[in-house]
Amino acid sequence: MQIDILTDSEAATIRELIAASQRIIICCHKSPDGDAIGSSLGWAEYLSTQGKAASVVIPDMFPDFLRWMANVEKIVRHDKHKEQVATMFQQADLIFCLDFNEPSRLEDMQQLLLESPAKKVMIDHHLNPKLQDALIISHPEMSSTSELVFRIIWQLGGFEAMTRKGAASIYCGMMTDTGGFTFNSSMPEIYFIIGQLLTKRINKDKIYRKVYNNYSSWAIRLRGYILYKKLNVIDHLHASYFTMTRHEMEQFHFMKGDAEGLVNIPLQIKGMKLSVSLREDNQQDGVVWVSLRSVDDFPCNKMAEEFFNGGGHLNASGGKLLCSIREAEEIVRKALTQYEDMLKRCPHSR
Repeated sequence: MQIDILTDSEAATIRELIAASQRIIICCHKSPDGDAIGSSLGWAEYLSTQGKAASVVIPDMFPDFLRWMANVEKIVRHDKHKEQVATMFQQADLIFCLDFNEPSRLEDMQQLLLESPAKKVMIDHHLNPKLQDALIISHPEMSSTSELVFRIIWQLGGFEAMTRKGAASIYCGMMTDTGGFTFNSSMPEIYFIIGQLLTKRINKDKIYRKVYNNYSSWAIRLRGYILYKKLNVIDHLHASYFTMTRHEMEQFHFMKGDAEGLVNIPLQIKGMKLSVSLREDNQQDGVVWVSLRSVDDFPCNKMAEEFFNGGGHLNASGGKLLCSIREAEEIVRKALTQYEDMLKRCPHSR
């Protein structure tokens, strides 16, 4: 089975950069998810097997359900340690940019990356990667950046030395970015990779429970409330959307990660093609986070680009609106109207 993805030149360049570097940073996007954290920790663990210490630096908090992962306590958050992170970027000689396609995804940490004198390598699976003067390893057809990291480690000959901790991080990233291998996960190579990771004695069932069965009672109550009170189903368009306000999050003691995967649930409705989540930022006024999920051939990434200042993958995308939650609802309805013909056409069968 073909696992290698690097050209001979790319593989040689990565080997040379790692060998020549002493201060290595691994960074990922703002509001890091399971794939961002999993790929970063998995790559850091690989570098440690090569005798290199790497610091994982992130813009802000990651979800609580990832706190079980090995070495999360070593992650440095920019929003809490701005001066330290600024110094790290200035002193770094190599930076690996994982799970984001352009510097703007770092938001407040963007300028530190752009001004750093370090060599840069971008490893990502999103469309249209942009990072000047960087080696870009881009494969949008891959399920996740964690899958990419595994393939690179495999090609560089690092699998034999892969630790259980590194394997668990990579598996978690692949699992979360495919919704438990329920979308964007039909390539047979994915299951070969899972089989290889299992040889490292990871407990995939336990990883699943730690991620998906790890909510507080308040988080479960919030989900029930949103689905009962806030879900708008537009039957003739085979689409739905819901809103979540800051007041509601406060009412249900919201923690980062409590809404993870909630946007997928309306797709369980028979014939549903598209689900959209609108969530007010719980710190900034006038900011609404948008998540989109779809099935079959509906391009929620195009909708995200056109209406929500975002992008992503065919069936899983996101964006950000600078407006009120009421205005965000109006934009969703405009988007649904714009894509009406496509939404009406051939609703998926079950």
